[in-house]
Amino acid sequence: MEFLNRLFSNKPSPKDVAKDRLKLILINDRGTLSPDILDKIKSEILEVLSRYIEIEPSDVDIAVTSTEKLEGGAPSLVANIPIKNVRKR
Repeated sequence: MEFLNRLFSNKPSPKDVAKDRLKLILINDRGTLSPDILDKIKSEILEVLSRYIEIEPSDVDIAVTSTEKLEGGAPSLVANIPIKNVRKR
């Protein structure tokens, strides 16, 4: 019965959990952006975007992640920027 429970369980195996943790460590090692540089990038992106759209800086999330589609899971800069309104020029 235990075999069937494990077979149909949605719970990830310890192997999968360890694999995901290792991926996160590798992402952090490969993505050599310091928090200071990431903050500078974020502020410059917000400065440019605020010329054209209305945004709330506290709602912006910018992070370095890994994409599975790229060979080797290369680091990527991912931004989630909710748009409140488009500025009319």
